[in-house]
Amino acid sequence: MLIHIVKSGDTLWSIARRYGVSVSRIQSDNGLTSGQILVIGQALIITLPSITHTVRRGDTLSSIAAAHGITLIELIQNNPELIFNNTIYPGQQLTIAFRGGKIREIAVKGYAYPHIQRQTLLRSLPYLTYLAIFSYGFKESGQLIIPDDAALITAAYSYNVAPILVLTGIDDTGTFSTEHISNFLNDTDLQNTVLDNLISIMQEKGYLGIDIDFEYISSQDAQAYLSFLELVSARLAPIGLTMNVDLAPKTYAAQPGILYEAHDYPAIGAIADTVLLMTYEWGYTYGPPMAVAPLNQVRQVVEYAVSEIPANKILMGIPNYGYDWTLPYEQGVSRTENLGNQTAVLRAARYGAQIMFDEAAQSPYFEYYRSGQRHIVWFEDVRSIASKLALTDEYSLLGIGYWNIMRPFNQNWAYLAAKYNIRKIV
Repeated sequence: MLIHIVKSGDTLWSIARRYGVSVSRIQSDNGLTSGQILVIGQALIITLPSITHTVRRGDTLSSIAAAHGITLIELIQNNPELIFNNTIYPGQQLTIAFRGGKIREIAVKGYAYPHIQRQTLLRSLPYLTYLAIFSYGFKESGQLIIPDDAALITAAYSYNVAPILVLTGIDDTGTFSTEHISNFLNDTDLQNTVLDNLISIMQEKGYLGIDIDFEYISSQDAQAYLSFLELVSARLAPIGLTMNVDLAPKTYAAQPGILYEAHDYPAIGAIADTVLLMTYEWGYTYGPPMAVAPLNQVRQVVEYAVSEIPANKILMGIPNYGYDWTLPYEQGVSRTENLGNQTAVLRAARYGAQIMFDEAAQSPYFEYYRSGQRHIVWFEDVRSIASKLALTDEYSLLGIGYWNIMRPFNQNWAYLAAKYNIRKIV
């Protein structure tokens, strides 16, 4: 596996010929549409097989996987075209392994809303350990707010992915509410009613764990929050269900602010089976232009986290999106447009921009003009993903979690397939 940075004069044909791979494989691994214009500075993942299998009459996917000592899911990971067409034919060449070998095994979580496009969901599932379905909520009566999750649970199991129920403190207006969470955390009867309802649904639908995503908790409710997490653990562990807790990206224990103060890393780390560091949103909708998850900032969070929580409990968050800022930026006035990483590259091509790469942030960006206004776009590509994953390797973290998998990001999945064994627990 290698990363090619597009230069002036490059074409898909010339790149494919240089590395001895097919144009169609480059297109598939990078999510390129037919006829898509390459952009100077664009990063392309080039996956190089070390072992291939030429399909013979009578072969099946299962027999091919067994003959080479890999699982059917691994065969699909290495040949993503099989996700949408699993009919094979004599002479077809399938990739069994990639050059360079695997670094290690990691757990991979992807968050998704029920309205995710089915093609995007299926393209992601082979590379996931957990599918976290966003989200369940609760009313003051203890009645649950239930998403339309049946199709996602079924799809998860079809790829040996563990479905995870996400519980949030979102109120009836659809926003994280400090008051709503506070009322809940100070009412043990309400908590038990909600948990009764959640456990019933989890067992009925086949959820294997819960993901607690409570944000904007008042510092006055910090101890009540820990007590609630202890209650959840005590209720779930005896019946074999796990608990993950999402953590605001802190860099020291006493970090001020409503996002951070109730997130006690050592205490939560001791209670939870796993935690997810929400290491994104440095660049955000109402903030100044910058990388969404600059590696130098993410590193500080990881360094603090591993000083308080066992590394083998930690999933590091990775954003699967970017932002487009209209310039000049005016605090409190300017807003941004949220866009997918593949869409960002298409936008750069449309406006003739050159993609740059910030070494400190380890993130790509570009500038362009539209309707006479200057714009800057920060997004993720295979280089930024490789840098983030290298950070998880450096600290031997359990793995990563994507917020979210709602947008296509083919080169991310191609990189995972080439470099990691992905843990499957189903």
